[in-house]
Amino acid sequence: MQVKSVTISQFKNLKEVGISFSSRFNCFVGNNGAGKTNVLDALYLLSMTKSFFTSVDGMNIRHGDDFFSVRGSYLRCGEELELLCSYSAASKKSFKKNGKQYERLSDHIGYVPLVMISPEDNELIDGGSEVRRRWLDMAVSQSNTDYLVTLMKYNKVLLHRNTLLKGLNGVLPRDCSLIDVLDERLVEFGNAVTAWREEFLVQFGPIFNSYYSKISSDREQVELRYKSSFASSNFETSLKDNLRRDCALGYTSVGVHRDDLTMLLSDYPVKKVGSQGQKKSFIIALKFALYDWLKSKKGVKPLLLLDDIFDKLDPTRVQSILNIVGSDEFGQIFITDTRRESVERMLLSIGADYKMFEVNDGVVSWE
Repeated sequence: MQVKSVTISQFKNLKEVGISFSSRFNCFVGNNGAGKTNVLDALYLLSMTKSFFTSVDGMNIRHGDDFFSVRGSYLRCGEELELLCSYSAASKKSFKKNGKQYERLSDHIGYVPLVMISPEDNELIDGGSEVRRRWLDMAVSQSNTDYLVTLMKYNKVLLHRNTLLKGLNGVLPRDCSLIDVLDERLVEFGNAVTAWREEFLVQFGPIFNSYYSKISSDREQVELRYKSSFASSNFETSLKDNLRRDCALGYTSVGVHRDDLTMLLSDYPVKKVGSQGQKKSFIIALKFALYDWLKSKKGVKPLLLLDDIFDKLDPTRVQSILNIVGSDEFGQIFITDTRRESVERMLLSIGADYKMFEVNDGVVSWE
């Protein structure tokens, strides 16, 4: 998978940008707030149909303008591919592949596989369970289209159930037949989602462990565990057991929408015992493992976006990361950093082919 070029209009602080890329490393350097990350986010948008940072499309429009558009030219398995995403408050979002409008945006997820590593990923460790579920859902969705469809069905039924519970005002009715019907569907979709998540982690875990070992030079052991919102019973029984409580709360308190991903460092939560460098290594290993996973499932090398990842890492870990991404196992890579000389020195150390871009106040230039 390769992005040949991208044209960006009115996206965040980027007014009019046209860029042709190297097939290997593409480095965007400049001060914080210059717009480096926005270029990467435009690429993320073309893969995932939404921004990495916000699900509200209107927030991506450049201040003072009333629309944005991002157009990318790709090479996928030897074939030319053009993607176009545009949005305006008047006409909403349009997403096209080779000039044809998608009927469902979910159909595009996984077609242009991509992995992005960003400082925002700290929330995977330090944030709430919803952040980790979102990452897990994104990971499985890119390799399994049925998963995303089933998850959307689950969320639709969950919304109906929560609306019904809220309307009961804490009083459980004698006739619970409608709740029973919703529960039946919720269990059907929820059990499928859980099975796919657990299957993913069984296969994904060893890959993740291997990458963390390479980054940390075998100094620590890591583990991922799936944590269900109900410990001792199945989903159907848990829904029935918690029905009275759910009625009082006005929402569904158990289910895959409440599950979590436990992240361990040497058998302890990395959130509590990990240093900044260890946490960052954990996240980078997680994303590199996802890259490897997607490559094996999709049959193409995903795009890899590295947003300011070298900060707070010791030289040994930095060199380990460079050795990994410099191998033939990885394809096209996009890097942002504030230090041009440092990035060039790192890339030269692994003999990488690269193209350097300067970003200043939303303007991208190159030599």
